[in-house]
Amino acid sequence: MIETLRRRSAVRAALAAFALACAAGAVPAAEPWPAKPVRIVVGFAPGGSTDVMARIVAQSLAESLGQPVVIDNKPGASGNIAVSEVVRAAADGHTFLIAPTSVETANPWLFKSNVLPSRDLAPVASVGKTQMYLVTRPQIEATNVRELVALAKARPGSLSFASAGSGTPPHLACELFKQASGAPMTHVPYRGAAPALQDVMAGQADFVCDPGIAFPHIRTGKVKLLGIVSAKRSPFFPDVPTVAEQGVQGADLDIWFGMWAPKGTPPEVVARMSRELGRALAQPGLKQRYGDLGAEPVAMDTGEFRALLAREGEQLSTLIREQKIAAE
Repeated sequence: MIETLRRRSAVRAALAAFALACAAGAVPAAEPWPAKPVRIVVGFAPGGSTDVMARIVAQSLAESLGQPVVIDNKPGASGNIAVSEVVRAAADGHTFLIAPTSVETANPWLFKSNVLPSRDLAPVASVGKTQMYLVTRPQIEATNVRELVALAKARPGSLSFASAGSGTPPHLACELFKQASGAPMTHVPYRGAAPALQDVMAGQADFVCDPGIAFPHIRTGKVKLLGIVSAKRSPFFPDVPTVAEQGVQGADLDIWFGMWAPKGTPPEVVARMSRELGRALAQPGLKQRYGDLGAEPVAMDTGEFRALLAREGEQLSTLIREQKIAAE
């Protein structure tokens, strides 16, 4: 009995000492985040739209977070290699992915993989978007979308559209246009948006759904811009109507870019990063730098970004199944 009382007294004394230590600030607080440099993994080579966008954002984040933000390029498999890299990373808030939303909304239907972004990653926020532009070879008879559709229907299968590769967003945008217009057209895949555009300029293919690299050639007349493959007009070509305004409803697909974290990353870290991204995208200087890419810094918080992924995933998975689209 005496021994039991002694033990209880010792426990009470220890608890009292702990309480006093907490009140005095003697117990160390949780380690602040970020505690070390932040790594952003990009699934595409340096110099491309995703890479440049990530570097613009990283510069602003480094200033607001007080830590270096390092870009780590892991190109390959339409971004899937980078996805796997981030899935394997520690969920401590020091590794993130920046990629087109297609890594979650299209790739699982196009590639066999052991990882699934919707299951293995945590969406953080959007980092921007680019629209797509229906661009034709300069000699084509059509001067607008209605005339292009009429031409394709008058010569079934004779019109061809180039793409950056099977299953890429530019390919999927043109497939939506083909499906919505009901016009028979032939797909010609290339290894990248640049060679696809080059062959349209050379007259080897009739048109392409371009992600914005054709801007200088549109302005010099080397290609013709017939319409915007988007729900709204482009801020860069405000006088050019969308394909929907020209009678083809349901053919709109923007290329959205976003940030993900490894599953299990602390929610307070995800929330903080989402806020910092929103602040970065609101900076006027960043908007100008995005504009040089033909991109817009559209901010969505975590909830809005999740909703976008769900909508786009439903749209693209249905298209890929119905059209039996396969990656190269």
